[in-house]
Amino acid sequence: MKRIIRTLAMLTLSAASLTGIAKVTEADMLGNAAQPSAAQRTIVIDNKTKWITVEHDEVVRFLSNGQEFAWTFKGMSSSFDLNKIAPAGALDRTLKVYVWPNARDLADKG
Repeated sequence: MKRIIRTLAMLTLSAASLTGIAKVTEADMLGNAAQPSAAQRTIVIDNKTKWITVEHDEVVRFLSNGQEFAWTFKGMSSSFDLNKIAPAGALDRTLKVYVWPNARDLADKG
């Protein structure tokens, strides 16, 4: 009986540790904030901007409503609302960002 209890306890702990490892964070999906000085290009968002297109692994600096922010697009998501990463007040409407594979991503699938 003790052996069964120990085995069940070990299985429970193993399952719990796998759950922790398998967690996907928002950074895993979207990427992470960057220093504006690290940006490879700057996108100015104005009234004519309907959407944003970037490449995976690209660091982009955004200028909008007098605010500046930068983002490294290293996440797994292929598109998301830019409002999720923009500072409060930077955007006055919903803008979708589309993340295209970069040349290295395409070569890996070759």
